[in-house]
Amino acid sequence: MKLKMTLAVAALLTIALSSAAAYADTLTFTLSNPTVFIPLAGGSETLEATVSAPSTNGAAIFLNGDSFNITAPVTLDDSDFFSDFPLSLAPGTSFTGDLFVLTAPPNMPEGTYQGTFTLLGGADGNASNTLGTVNFSVVTPEPSSILLMMTGMAGLALWVGFKGNLRGWVR
Repeated sequence: MKLKMTLAVAALLTIALSSAAAYADTLTFTLSNPTVFIPLAGGSETLEATVSAPSTNGAAIFLNGDSFNITAPVTLDDSDFFSDFPLSLAPGTSFTGDLFVLTAPPNMPEGTYQGTFTLLGGADGNASNTLGTVNFSVVTPEPSSILLMMTGMAGLALWVGFKGNLRGWVR
């Protein structure tokens, strides 16, 4: 009876430990610049990300897909993720590359637009677990801020020019 109980416990432990190895380990996922400034005239900005698999991971992590959310009217094109990122990351490796492109239409209202981007994957090519999520924002400055900045730049240019003219008079 004692032998049967020992074998049953050993079998359960073996099953439990082998299924734990099937799950993906951890992943570090960061954006190089999570705040993007797009002028009111519209335009696009590409966001770059670094993804790292710690050396303590037991196996490769597969990057199988993504999910994102962004406030309209800003749009997100994730084709850079599918064309540039590796299919998997071995333990101790990292990758940095273009992740997605944000596009803002011309004359969009000024303000801050929030978004999230999530990497999906796991222990194999069919997994769709959440591996990491990053937040980002798109800022369109108000026209008065742009006018104030341009006035400051013009004043700085005049000051530098005036200072150069003073040196000529001193000689």
